[in-house]
Amino acid sequence: MKECNNLILIIQELAENAKEIDNDQLVKAEKLIKEAKRIFVAGAGRSGFAARGFVNRLMHLGFTTFFVGEPTTPSIQKDDLLVIGSGSGKTESLVSAAGKAKNQGAKILTLTIFPENTIGSLADAVIKIPGITSKSENERDKEVVSIQPKGNSFEQLSWLIYDSIIIDLKKDTGQSEEQMFARHANLE
Repeated sequence: MKECNNLILIIQELAENAKEIDNDQLVKAEKLIKEAKRIFVAGAGRSGFAARGFVNRLMHLGFTTFFVGEPTTPSIQKDDLLVIGSGSGKTESLVSAAGKAKNQGAKILTLTIFPENTIGSLADAVIKIPGITSKSENERDKEVVSIQPKGNSFEQLSWLIYDSIIIDLKKDTGQSEEQMFARHANLE
C-alpha cells in the first residue's frame, strides 16, 4: 500500500492551523448557543455546506435550529442567535443577514479569517480561523502558504470547529447517542 501524500499533508496543515484556534472563543460561542432561544446558521458556498452539517448536529442535540435561506426558516428575533461562517467576513448576503439580525436584537457568532471585517465587527463572539481566501485583498495572504486551493483550510477547519463545539454541547446537555439518533431523519 502506498500512502496518500496529499491527504497526509492536508491533515498536517489542519493540525498546525488548529493550534491557532483560541479555546476561549469556543467557550464563548458555546455559551451563546446554550443561551439562545433559537439558532440560525448561515454560510455561502462550501462554508455553507459545513454550516449545514452544524445545523443538523445542533438539531440532533435538541436545539431549535434553522439554516438561513430555506423556505421554512422563520424570522429571526431577540433572544435568537445567528451563526455565520464567512472566511472573508464580507460576503454581501451574509453581511446583510448579520445587519438584519442585529437590528432585530439577535446575537451574532461568526467563524472567520478576518474578524476586523464587517461581519466580525457586528458579532458578539468571533472564532478566528487561520487561512486564506480568494476574496481577500490582504497583503498578509501573500505570506500564507497552503498546498490546497484558497479557502479549503477555512472550510475544513470550520467543519472541525463545529464538530468540536458539538462534542462539548453533547456533554453539557447530557444527550446520549440514543437520544441524538432518535432525532435523526427517518424519511430518507
